[in-house]
Amino acid sequence: MHGSTGYNNYRQNNQQPPGGGEKRGGGRGRRGRRRSRDLHGFRDSEFQNHQNTSTKNDDQQEQKPPPPCTEFDKAYFHSYAHVGIHEEMIKDRVRTETYKAAVMQHQSFIEGKVVMDVGCGTGILSIFCAQAGAKRVYAVDASDIAVQANEVVKANNLAERVIVLHGRVEDVEIDEEVDVIISEWMGYMLLYESMLGSVITARDRWLKRGGLILPCNATLYMAPITHPVRYQDSIEFWRNVYGIDMSAMLQLAKLCAFEEPCVETITGENVMTWPHVVKHVDCYTIQLHELESVSTRYKFQSMMRAPLHGFGFWFDVEFSGPANSPTNNPTQPLLFGISNNNPVDGIPRKKRSNPNEALVLSTAPEDPPTHWEQTLIYFFDPIEVEQDQIIEGSLTLSQSKENRRFMNIHLEFTSGGRSYVKESVMR
Repeated sequence: MHGSTGYNNYRQNNQQPPGGGEKRGGGRGRRGRRRSRDLHGFRDSEFQNHQNTSTKNDDQQEQKPPPPCTEFDKAYFHSYAHVGIHEEMIKDRVRTETYKAAVMQHQSFIEGKVVMDVGCGTGILSIFCAQAGAKRVYAVDASDIAVQANEVVKANNLAERVIVLHGRVEDVEIDEEVDVIISEWMGYMLLYESMLGSVITARDRWLKRGGLILPCNATLYMAPITHPVRYQDSIEFWRNVYGIDMSAMLQLAKLCAFEEPCVETITGENVMTWPHVVKHVDCYTIQLHELESVSTRYKFQSMMRAPLHGFGFWFDVEFSGPANSPTNNPTQPLLFGISNNNPVDGIPRKKRSNPNEALVLSTAPEDPPTHWEQTLIYFFDPIEVEQDQIIEGSLTLSQSKENRRFMNIHLEFTSGGRSYVKESVMR
């Protein structure tokens, strides 16, 4: 049974863990940006429960049971019930308009087809797909924001085509394969919040062979940065406060300011070298186990004489055609802006996709700012670097064993004959 025939437009899986959800939540509320709040008055008991039987092949039905919904997951999902998170994302015009442009650019793949929106939030991407002519859109989100998404869908007279499913993508059931998966899954530093795993799950459960994933691939970059103004404002300030020597505060100030990664905006002038590719993500082929730990070795050559204050991270995502399109090979995108570094995992360390070949959403320092900004890992003390000086080392990003949505960062580097280690947790 398809569409809304015999269904409430808003549905919940009977097996959904209490408080389960799909969209990320803890991350974008960190550091006072978008904190979760207790919301009352919106419950899903007023809607009819329903569970379908999948018509996938028998060999596809034999899947591992979904991971349990932990208390951390529940808190994460709950935070996405607050409208402020969605307001900030929707008001990010670079983000939202790029997604809308991607939908219209791929209208020929969407029109008359079945789409799944993983982590639909308020439903705006689902509505874009419906406006592009999708036959049916499954909008999946386990946060209570799904209640509002359902009302938004009805207010736009799309209830016959956009079906809101309240639950984790690991738990909900639909009775057909989908032609397209769309999702805005990217967290700070690309992989923070681990929502990509839900896209992988949806892909393996429902995406037709040769189907379309938007975005289709992503690339995480890093580079050494210099940021004297930030260090001056946060640290040097304490040396003379209204004529009072408060340098006794310095160590505590460094710990409070720089112990954890910072989400801030920098410009291209802060970047000291060509960027290095930390990880290239092919959304058609990446597997869940690859998200558990990402490691890379890097070697930079400074293009300036300046104090090295830390490392900056940013990402691009690309919206190309479906996996079987002769114009698109997701594992080897057409890129330009080659750095001087060696390839990683067989992929050239290049900076941007060719805009003539693919639509790109970038969070790079030289591009228009987004709500992701850049992620910065600062050192407690700056390191003086000469022009052409080599900065090399290794980086490991791993999911926290306590909470897989947190990310452990282990950074080692050598410069000027001295070695350093920086460890932090993004939470």
